[in-house]
Amino acid sequence: MQAPADDDRHHRPDDHLSRPPDEEFPDPWPLGRLVLRTPRLELRPDDDDGLRELIAESHRGVHDPATMPFLDPWTDAPPEELGVRSLRFYWRARADLRPDDWLVNFVVRLDGEVVGTQGLRAREFPVLRQVSSGSWVGLRFQGKGIGTEMRAAVLHLAFDHLGALGARSSAFRDNHASIAVSRKLGYVDDGTQAASRRGLPGVLVRSFLTPQRFREHGPPWTTEVSGLGERCRAQLGAIRTAD
Repeated sequence: MQAPADDDRHHRPDDHLSRPPDEEFPDPWPLGRLVLRTPRLELRPDDDDGLRELIAESHRGVHDPATMPFLDPWTDAPPEELGVRSLRFYWRARADLRPDDWLVNFVVRLDGEVVGTQGLRAREFPVLRQVSSGSWVGLRFQGKGIGTEMRAAVLHLAFDHLGALGARSSAFRDNHASIAVSRKLGYVDDGTQAASRRGLPGVLVRSFLTPQRFREHGPPWTTEVSGLGERCRAQLGAIRTAD
């Protein structure tokens, strides 16, 4: 029996029926469309290209090596391990994300250049409706108000678009920059907590913020949020808001 010609095999008129267009499939990662914009900054959930730039910035320096502002001393990793350890952390957060337990790490850009990252974290969000945050800015970009602006961006997202009722932050007592950001945005003191740092005892200062205090003490501008469709809201267990 003669085999069908190549044209017959590869260009059958009903081929399109077995291969629906991409838009007919649910988007498996709607967070990839989310963008936050402030007067100076653009924040997008991390992707692999953004992580390469972010890791390069971490190699340039995040803090004075004599101090440690982080509960997890990730910047103590030797240069040859810093990148791969960072990738594991960010990839794990993406892989583990689900509506009741998530960490979204935003890559932050100023004039198109990556300057740091802003994380937004929630556990049992549909029930507790609280978030926490963590961040870092490259040394060469510090002292310009970027840390305040990027945290305000994710607070706008949490309070105005996701239905959060509270936001928490904590920092070591000698991390004056982080504590100053919290106070500037309206957080109130919420006690202290003992924590180990580089094998030595330390004290974390806890802070708490409500939507009302953020509206009273936060920046006069709001954050432009795009790409937050229903599937993205569902991934984050969002509560319907008036927006």
